Amino acid sequence: MKTRNELHQIREEKKKELDLRVNTKSDTREKHILVCHGTGCTSSKSPQILDEFKRILKEKKIENVKVIKTGCFGLCAKGPIVIIRPEDTFYAMVNPEDCEEIIQTHIIEGKRLERLLAKDIDGTKVNSLDDLNFYKKQKRIALKNCGIINPEEIDEYLAMEGYLAFEKVLTEMTQEEVIEEIKKSGIRGRGGAGFPTGIKWELTKQAEEKQKYVVCNADEGDPGAFMDRSILEGDPHSVLEAMAIAAYCIGANKGYIYVRAEYPIAVKRLQIAINQAREYGILGQHIFDTDFDFDIEIRLGAGAFVCGEETALLESIEGKRGQPRVKPPYPANSGLWGKPTLINNVETYANIAQIILKGSDWYASIGTEKSKGTKVFALGGNVNNIGLVEVPMGTTLREIVFEIGGGIPNGREFKAAQTGGPSGGCIPKEHLDTPIDYESLKEIGSMMGSGGLIVMDDTKCMVSLAKFYLEFTVSESCGKCTPCRIGTKRMLEILERLCRGEGTEMDLYKLEKLASNIQKASICGLGQSAPNPVISTLKYFREEFKEHAIEKKCRALECKAMSKIMIQEEKCKGCGLCQKSCPVNAIEGEAREKRIINQEKCIKCGTCLVSCPFKAIGN
Repeated sequence: MKTRNELHQIREEKKKELDLRVNTKSDTREKHILVCHGTGCTSSKSPQILDEFKRILKEKKIENVKVIKTGCFGLCAKGPIVIIRPEDTFYAMVNPEDCEEIIQTHIIEGKRLERLLAKDIDGTKVNSLDDLNFYKKQKRIALKNCGIINPEEIDEYLAMEGYLAFEKVLTEMTQEEVIEEIKKSGIRGRGGAGFPTGIKWELTKQAEEKQKYVVCNADEGDPGAFMDRSILEGDPHSVLEAMAIAAYCIGANKGYIYVRAEYPIAVKRLQIAINQAREYGILGQHIFDTDFDFDIEIRLGAGAFVCGEETALLESIEGKRGQPRVKPPYPANSGLWGKPTLINNVETYANIAQIILKGSDWYASIGTEKSKGTKVFALGGNVNNIGLVEVPMGTTLREIVFEIGGGIPNGREFKAAQTGGPSGGCIPKEHLDTPIDYESLKEIGSMMGSGGLIVMDDTKCMVSLAKFYLEFTVSESCGKCTPCRIGTKRMLEILERLCRGEGTEMDLYKLEKLASNIQKASICGLGQSAPNPVISTLKYFREEFKEHAIEKKCRALECKAMSKIMIQEEKCKGCGLCQKSCPVNAIEGEAREKRIINQEKCIKCGTCLVSCPFKAIGN
């Protein structure tokens, strides 16, 4: 256990080392090689890269260079990523075989290794991380330490003002003062519908029970979402600190982090962080020489999407089957084992310490009138810069997709973006300038959700997309209530008929009627929001649904039962790229001649559609 004075001493000593990672103008001969160890880069051999750097430095007896394991830098499309500080040089798509050359050229000779420098979307090489357009419009609060500190070293978190907010709360503020600060900040829950965080804390504090619990919902189940995972992998102590602050506010002495077992790196780093916090006396009894006791345990989820719903999560922690409870009572009054329980998700907690340290006015100055602060998005799909972004609330979809995301690959056109995963909706191109905040998304039939943002180009079929999300929902329904269990299945059957070319115009009416009934009658928020992807695609892409139902045609050529891929003679330039890309040699024609597709051989895979630069291939 460390005393408060010992913790401050560790913090000050470590600050000198961390300064050169934050202040790129630091006057020092020491260098830090930062190697991303998020899930994406880890799967692309970043552990081997880190080991290789260490081996080479030891072999060459170079002592003024440290190799640091970090969390995700955000720009997953460029991974594995290596950053050398203090000069802030950004090397992209590094392989273990490149380590020797990086050490020789950059460390020994003092020159940048040009061939590995990251390139922006226009092909220009950039010398530092901040020169990339991907980062210019971002503002990092929840992700502020990710990519900078070693997530497995508590001393590095301390050096970045870690646990100062917790210490301030315990020694200088009352429970009511902390809750009022959270309320004034305007922060809303980052995991779903956006309930005001401060009010949730206040309601739980007011519950008249001695035993209370704090829970972190880290059951991130939306397809394509990896925001919470990256925070837990890159900055786990920020979540522990916020949970401890929340526990003090509501009068809890026990916390649980419910995390997906499919996140092994996050689970490992969380447990390391908990063990370190206990060792330093930041978790346990008489924290910071006060009467406050608090400890945290991890509970692993088994991959059930429904356990992202707060009451189903509580059932799972208690060892029961993960199914939603009927509300009221709400968890603030009757949660874990019937006791008052506060539940927030990872990203919500990751903002709390900064609000306490910098003040509610600072936080409330970011974002929009009703949606304060920033939002982390997992940007994926048909976009050049796939990765993790954090932007102020109110940033438009156009800015995220085209300025931060770098636009659509292969010269294709933007068609839609799906926000909120299976619970959200599609945003078409006419709403590209919509500010991304809770109210604006709701107005156009979508929702913030946890922050998955999937971009789709003009090769995507919206009927097939709606079917994809319904397949997921049907598979993940807990089956407790009839509207969700049976209603979503009936909706899926209609979409399957439409994609097979067997649907009718009446099916569109049936879809809307079923969707309305499911929204009204399902027990939990997941069931109530399950029809959202269908409702929004029907609203904005109704012509595509009509084409499937009436003309038996799929304009995107994804629904193979109705697809007949043709080369338009007037647009074909005879370049032969489609012929080279065809996996079954179904495209015929000689060099510099217009090509044709042999329909008997064609398997309707769509490869030619993507490879044609002149958009000469279609129905």
